[in-house]
Order: sequence, then C-alpha cells, then structure tokens
Amino acid sequence: MADDTGLKSAYELAMERLKRRDAEAGIESRHVTDAQKAAIAEARSFYEAKLAEAQVLHESSMRQLVDPAARDTLEQGYRRERERLTTERDRKVEQIRSSL
Repeated sequence: MADDTGLKSAYELAMERLKRRDAEAGIESRHVTDAQKAAIAEARSFYEAKLAEAQVLHESSMRQLVDPAARDTLEQGYRRERERLTTERDRKVEQIRSSL
C-alpha cells in the first residue's frame, strides 16, 4: 500500500473512508487468527465436497428421467439442497469468525 505522503489508488481511498465510517459508527474490526483461517478453510472444503456430491447425484438422476414434471420436481429438490448446504456453510463460517 502507498504511504500517507504518496498518491493513493481509488481502492485505498475507499477503504480509508469505510474504516473511518465504521469507526464513527462504533464498529470495530477483528482480525481472523490463523486457527480460524484453517477452520474456515476446512469448513468450506467440507461443504464444497458436499455440494459436488449433490451435483453428481443430481446429474445422474436427471439422466435417468424423461418426464418433464419429474425432472422439475428433482430440479427443485436439488436447488433446495444446494441452498441448505450453502446456508449451513455460511453459518458455520460466521460462527468460526465470531468465536474470538
């Protein structure tokens, strides 16, 4: 990053404004520890594997179906499962981040 005496990029200026705004609003930033980073990476990896597994199973099932109504039902179930797994992953990551 540029020092205070040199020119700053638009990104650096925007980040400074956001930090100032957060400080004025009383929001303090907490840095993620190395242990938290590792736990977050593990959680993301686990859920990415679950999402990939769900996708493979979905594609396999879709290949066997011909009926459009059955395909739509299967597609809706797959979307719900993806949403559930994504929500679980995000909740888990947020729990890890907030456990300081």
